[in-house]
Amino acid sequence: MKLALFDLDNTLLAGDSDFEWAQFLIEQRVLDREVYEARNVEFYEQYKAGTLDIHEFLDFQLKPLSRHPRSQLDAWHSEFMEKRILPRIAPGARELINRHLLGDDLCIIITATNRFVTAPIARALGISNLIATEPEHKDGEFTGQVLGVPCFREGKITRLENWMDEHNLTWLSFLESWFYSDSLNDLPLLKKVTHPVAVDPDATLKGYAEKNAWPIISLR
Repeated sequence: MKLALFDLDNTLLAGDSDFEWAQFLIEQRVLDREVYEARNVEFYEQYKAGTLDIHEFLDFQLKPLSRHPRSQLDAWHSEFMEKRILPRIAPGARELINRHLLGDDLCIIITATNRFVTAPIARALGISNLIATEPEHKDGEFTGQVLGVPCFREGKITRLENWMDEHNLTWLSFLESWFYSDSLNDLPLLKKVTHPVAVDPDATLKGYAEKNAWPIISLR
């Protein structure tokens, strides 16, 4: 068995779905532009710099989910997919995914962005396995809190290994493993696989990949 792991934001997507979701809600006047836009940009810059406090960010990102019924959130998300996400699927993303699917590799999207935002994106990309940050919900409605370990930095390894345990798998189950990512934040997981691949990488990851002779590719 072979394992293919894909980061989502700025890897399979030419953009960041977390950032775009907040901007979409601002444009819909669901969130106040004056209050939220500067914070959204600030968190995104912290993420790119590797300084993001994930719990502070999740408080910002998940609270709006708790203020609206799920039916309304789903309606907004459908429009969000059409306007903000489908145009941002990287041109080479589907070809890369299909190459692994045709090889019968186990394909998983693993992302720090929460499942509400990313599950429809994973379906659109044809990948049935998604490991994402889990927003807590009760009786079908979101509470604004995170459930369990955020799927971020070392947390991606924790969440992936928990997923493996649930499916009676370990790292030793896989002859080879790939992880495709753009971000310095994913270095812990990139170092775990047999084939780390930097995709349109940020400057830090690009430098690390060059130093360690990792492949560097572009999907754009």
